[in-house]
Amino acid sequence: MSTKAARDPALPGVLVSGLEGPYGICEAHVEELQKHFTLITMKRFLENKTEFSQKIQAIYLWGGRPVTDRELLLSLPCLKIIGNSGAGLDHLDLPFIASCGVKVPHTPHAVSTPTADLGMALLLASARRVVEGCQLAVSPDTKHFSINWLGQEVSGATLGIIGMGTIGYKIAQRAKAFEMKILYHNRNRRRLEEEAAVGAAYCARLEDLLQHSDFVMLAASLTPQTQGLMGRRERQLMKRSAVLVNVGRGLLVDQDALVEALKSGVIKAAALDVTYPEPLPRDHPLLKLKNIIVTPHIGSATHQAKWQIMQDLVESILAALHGLPVPNEVLLK
Repeated sequence: MSTKAARDPALPGVLVSGLEGPYGICEAHVEELQKHFTLITMKRFLENKTEFSQKIQAIYLWGGRPVTDRELLLSLPCLKIIGNSGAGLDHLDLPFIASCGVKVPHTPHAVSTPTADLGMALLLASARRVVEGCQLAVSPDTKHFSINWLGQEVSGATLGIIGMGTIGYKIAQRAKAFEMKILYHNRNRRRLEEEAAVGAAYCARLEDLLQHSDFVMLAASLTPQTQGLMGRRERQLMKRSAVLVNVGRGLLVDQDALVEALKSGVIKAAALDVTYPEPLPRDHPLLKLKNIIVTPHIGSATHQAKWQIMQDLVESILAALHGLPVPNEVLLK
């Protein structure tokens, strides 16, 4: 790391969680970021708020860090923009940020393709019991492979997508290639030509989608209206052979109800890239079940996506600091 670049007073100050470690920004991005900004870590800021509070003009959120609460915002009088990596905004107090006159861009386009890919990967892995099969194949206790060890067909099955935004629509495009029938439920209906392009049918009632889907894919944003969207009642409406896949947010799902449904056979299986909290406590009952796959929130975790996210945030932050229109700005109300 270039110390000169990190502290060059000619470059605008940007607050980051750290420059290394599991909660820091991507180490491979540091050099590129230092071409544009003086990177100030939370540790350095907290050690000397007097020095840095006037210098920080932007916050670079990576994986939701640094935690941007009211106390932090009020301590940064020169803050102009909070660049948010990813599409989700549920970790930010948007009304308060707006009242501070601070802009917020995010990066929905950079994360949509890899997240859609992972959604299909989880669907396929769950349907064909890939993780369970791998464990069987490598187990030292395995003496033979049963010819009656079976999974579910994906081609010709019905996929119900809840949340037909950019990610949901890309999932539909992939599902079409697998010859799946596609239903979707969304706050707003898509244009007829968009539906036709992927062969999707709109369900105004969530109940209709749940009753007819072999796979239910959650790709919705977390809002007060969608929190707990999939509860005990919704699970009871699903087919007993159905699989639930979640690439949205953990709080979309009532996890206690999910444990109950998986144990009792109300639904067949689940595959989750998101949970609440993350990670789950090591003794959580979901982690003890065989009919579930859990991945560590890796929807956008590819080298290509993370680099694009970084570039998008740099572009947005520089635009805000130069008084230009901010790409991917979230309209705060």
